[in-house]
Amino acid sequence: MSKSRRPAPNLRMRLNLLAAGLACCGVLLVARAADMQLLRAEFYQQKGEQYHLRELPVPTSRGMITDRNGEPLAVSTPVASLWANPKELSLHPQRIPELAAALGIDAATLQQRVAERADREFLFLRRQMNPDDADLVMALEIPGVHNRREFRRFYPMGEIAAHVLGFTNIDDVGQEGLELAFNDWLSGTPGSKRVVRDRRGRPIDVDLLAAAEPGRDLALSIDRRLQHVAYRELRRALEENQAASGTVVITDVPTGEVLAMVNLPTYNPNTREGADPSSRRNRALTDVFEPGSVIKVFTVAAALETGRWKPDTLIETSPGYMPLARHTIRDIRNFGTVSPTRLLTKSSNIAAVKLALDMPNEHFHDLLRRFGFGELTGAGFPGEQAGVLMEPRRWGVLEKATISYGYGLSTNALQIAQAYAAIGNGGVWMPPTFVRGGAGEGRSVIDPQLARTLMDMLETVTGPEGSATRARVSGYRVAGKTGTSRRSVPGGYEKRYISMFAGLVPASNPRLSMVVVINDPDPQQHFGGLVAAPVFGRVMADALRILDVPPDDIQQWYVSTPIQAPALLPGELPLEAEGAIEPTPDAGVAQ
Repeated sequence: MSKSRRPAPNLRMRLNLLAAGLACCGVLLVARAADMQLLRAEFYQQKGEQYHLRELPVPTSRGMITDRNGEPLAVSTPVASLWANPKELSLHPQRIPELAAALGIDAATLQQRVAERADREFLFLRRQMNPDDADLVMALEIPGVHNRREFRRFYPMGEIAAHVLGFTNIDDVGQEGLELAFNDWLSGTPGSKRVVRDRRGRPIDVDLLAAAEPGRDLALSIDRRLQHVAYRELRRALEENQAASGTVVITDVPTGEVLAMVNLPTYNPNTREGADPSSRRNRALTDVFEPGSVIKVFTVAAALETGRWKPDTLIETSPGYMPLARHTIRDIRNFGTVSPTRLLTKSSNIAAVKLALDMPNEHFHDLLRRFGFGELTGAGFPGEQAGVLMEPRRWGVLEKATISYGYGLSTNALQIAQAYAAIGNGGVWMPPTFVRGGAGEGRSVIDPQLARTLMDMLETVTGPEGSATRARVSGYRVAGKTGTSRRSVPGGYEKRYISMFAGLVPASNPRLSMVVVINDPDPQQHFGGLVAAPVFGRVMADALRILDVPPDDIQQWYVSTPIQAPALLPGELPLEAEGAIEPTPDAGVAQ
C-alpha cells in the first residue's frame, strides 16, 4: 500500500501575498502619515498643544487706593490658587485622599467633584491661599495639580472706611463703593505667556507673549485721621443714646472734597462672611430722610433774597401755635415776637411758615434746587439717592408750610453737608468729590453778602440762647443748625426720631462742613442739640487740631474754659423747637 505524496508548497504565491500585504500596509501608513502631516496637520498640532503647550494669562495687581496723605486704604497682596486637571487627576484616584488632607477638605467631597468634572480640564481646588501653604501642597507632586498666582484685596482700616471703599470679589473686580465706581481705573491689563509642559505637567519652557500692566493708583480726598475720629465719636454717640444707626460726613468747604464719611452699623470688608446685608449700605448717600429744622436756614435765605425781609424784621408767633388748613403748626413754647435771626436761634416753626407763605412757590423751590436738594450730588457714588423735592405747581398751602421746617421733602446727608458748605463758601456750591484734587467747577447759588449774613445768623444757634450749645468748640466760632424729625412710614409718622446737626467751622472763614445724623435715639432724649450736636463738637475739636486750622475766637482760646451744657430744670425741655413737632399722617404737622 503506497502513501500519497503532499503537494509541494507554492513559495512564489506566498511571497507574492506577503509582498502584497506589506505593500498595503505601506500604502496605509503613507496615507495615514499624509493625513496627519498634510490634510489634518493643524488639528493634530492643536491636540498635541492641548497636552503640552498652553497659553496662560499673567495676573496683574489692582491699583492701590490711598487717603489724601498717601496712607494705604486698599492694597492687593499676592496669593496662590490651586487648580487641577480632572482628566489627569482622575487617573490617579489613590492620590486624591492625600490631596484632600493637604487642602483640609473632605476626601469624599473632593472625589465627587473630580468625578463630576472628569470630562473637563480645569477645576479650582482652593483659591487665595497663603503662598507658603500652596507650596507645601505642590511639593506632594500629585499629577494634574497646578499652582496659579492671583491677588487678594486687603483693607487696612477694616470697618472704619468700609462704606466709602466698598470691596472686590474673589476675581478682584469692584463690587461696591469706590472700588466699583473706579473699577476701570484701578484694574490692570493681564499679560499672557506660552508654557510648554512635560508629560507630568511640569513646565519646561515659558515664553512671555505680553507683559502685564498693573492698575493705576487712586488718591482719595479722605483723611484717614478724620475718618477714625468720626468713627470713634459716632460709635460712642450710638452707645450713649441707644441709637440704631448713624452717619457723619465732613467736607472741605472751599473744594467740596469729602474728608470723612462714616456710617454705623458697619462691616469688615476683609471678612464679609455672615455680615448683615443692611450693614453694607452707605447711609450717607443711599438713605434719604426728611431733614427737619436744618432746612430752616434755606427758608430764611429765600425770604431774605426777596428783599421783603431783613435779619431783624419782626415776626409774631404768639401764642405758640398757628391754625392752618385744618391743621395746627406748633412751636415748643411761645416765643412771642421773633426776627429771622431769632427764628434760627430758637428754631420757630411758626416763623418759618410765615416766611414761606409770604413768598412765591417758584422762588422758594428755585432756591432749594440751587442748593442741590432733589438732585444727585454728582459725586458719582454707586447707589446714591437724590431725594424728593416736589415741583412747586403741586404745592398747596400745607405742603409749602411743612417744607419750610423740613417735612415734605427728603434728602441725604451729603446733600446737606454740601448745601451748608455753599453758605460757608460765600454762596458758591461746589460739587462733592472723593478724589484728591478732583474738585469741579463751582456755581454761585446766592449772593456772597447774603451768605455772610446767614453765617452770622447760624452762629447764634451755638450761642448762649441757642439750641446747640453742645456743638461749641473751644477757641473756634461755630455756625450751625439742629434738626429733629419724625421717621415717616406708609400712612403717617412713627414716634421714632432722627436727630441731626449741620455746622461750619471756623465761622469767620469756614474750612469744614459737617453733618451728624443719629437714627432712632432714646425717645426720652432725642433732640438734635442733645444727641447730634455733642458729636459735632468732639469730632471738630480733634479735626481742627489735626488739620492745624488756626482758632478764630482768640479770647476763648486763651481762657480755655471747658464748655458745660446748661443744666435743665425738672420738667424743662431743651431749647429746640423741632423736638415738639407732632406731624399728622397726611400733612407732617400736628393737629
